[in-house]
Amino acid sequence: MTVPFVSLAESNSEIKTQFLDSLSQLIDSGSFILGPAIQEFEKSFADYTGTKHAIGVSNGLDALTIALQSLKLQAGEEVIVPAHTYIATVLAVIHAGAKPVFADVDESSFNLTASEIEKHITAKTKAIIPVHLYGQPCDMESIGALAEQHKLYVIEDNAQAQGATFNGKRTGSFGHINATSFYPAKNLGAAGDAGAITTNDSALAERAMQLRNVGSDKKYVHDVIGYNARMDSVQALFLQHKLPLLDKWNAERRRIAARYIKNLQGVEQIILPSVIKDAESVYHLFVIKTDNRDELQQFLSGKHIQTLIHYPVPNHLQKSLTHLGYGQNSFPVTEKLCSTILSLPMFVGLTDGQVDYVCEMIKEFFL
Repeated sequence: MTVPFVSLAESNSEIKTQFLDSLSQLIDSGSFILGPAIQEFEKSFADYTGTKHAIGVSNGLDALTIALQSLKLQAGEEVIVPAHTYIATVLAVIHAGAKPVFADVDESSFNLTASEIEKHITAKTKAIIPVHLYGQPCDMESIGALAEQHKLYVIEDNAQAQGATFNGKRTGSFGHINATSFYPAKNLGAAGDAGAITTNDSALAERAMQLRNVGSDKKYVHDVIGYNARMDSVQALFLQHKLPLLDKWNAERRRIAARYIKNLQGVEQIILPSVIKDAESVYHLFVIKTDNRDELQQFLSGKHIQTLIHYPVPNHLQKSLTHLGYGQNSFPVTEKLCSTILSLPMFVGLTDGQVDYVCEMIKEFFL
C-alpha cells in the first residue's frame, strides 16, 4: 500500500464541474481583477468567519504584511511571534518595518501562551501574532486579555486553522486584524496562491484594501505606498465553490485524527497531539512527537508512507534571520519540537485502510 502525505484529488473533484462552468462564464465576462467574483467571495468568507470585512489578497505572506502595515507600525517597534511557526509569520513583521521578537511555545499545543508572551513584552511592543499552528487554536481569551491589559494589537495568523473554533467562535475573528493563506494544501485551498485578511474594524479594512491595490481606492489616485497584492477572480471562484464544503471536510479531518489517536494510544514512544480546553481543532496537520523521529520517518518511507517535518530548522536559527541576534538554546521547547515532530498523512479522502496501515507500520517500528 502507498500512502501519500497529501492529496487534493477528492476535495478538488467535488467542485470541479461547478467551477469549470463558472470559469467559462468568467472568461466570457473578462472580469479577472477585483470584479464580482472577488466581492462575492469576500462577503462569503467574512460571513463564515463571523467578521464584518474580508479582503482577498495574493497570498498568505502578503495578507500578514498588509494586515501589519494597516496598523501603521513604526520602525523599531516590536511584534511578538512564536519561535515555532512557518517563516512567513516572521517575514511579514520584517516587511512591515517592525522587529519580530520570538517567544517559545507550549510543548503540548505547539502554540503561544499568554504567560510566555508576557515575558517578552517591553515598552516597544506593539502587537502579538498568535499562530493557530497545525489547526490547533490558541487560547484567545487569555491572549486577548493580556493584549488589552498592555494595549497591544492582536493579529491572528489563521493560515492553518480555517474553520477552527475557540469558545465556539471561529479563529480569524478574535484579532484586531487577521490573515490567512489559501495555499492549495490548506484546509480551504485555492488553485494556486491566494490569501485573505479579516477584521471588524472598517478603517483597517479600508487601509488594507488600499494597500493591496497599489495604494489606491480610486483609479490612478494613490494615497499610500501600496502593493500589487490582489486576489484574482479565478481563485475567488474556486474558493467560493469550496467554502460551503469546508465544515464537512474539517469534520472528516477530525474523524481521521480520532482514528489515528485510537490506533496509536498504546505506543509509549510517541506523544500524540492534544487540543486545549474549549477549542476545536481542524487538524490541518496531524503531528506526533518521538525521540526516534528520523529513524521512524526513514522506516515509513521504506513502507511507501510519505511523512513531512514541520519544521526541521527553528526560525531563530535560520541563516536569513541571524541579524535578530538569537542563538542555539534560545528557545528550548521550539528546538526540541524541531528535532522530534513528524507529520503523518492527513487529507480529505484518506481512507480508514490507509490510516490503519500507517498505524500498523508505526507499531511495527516501535513494538
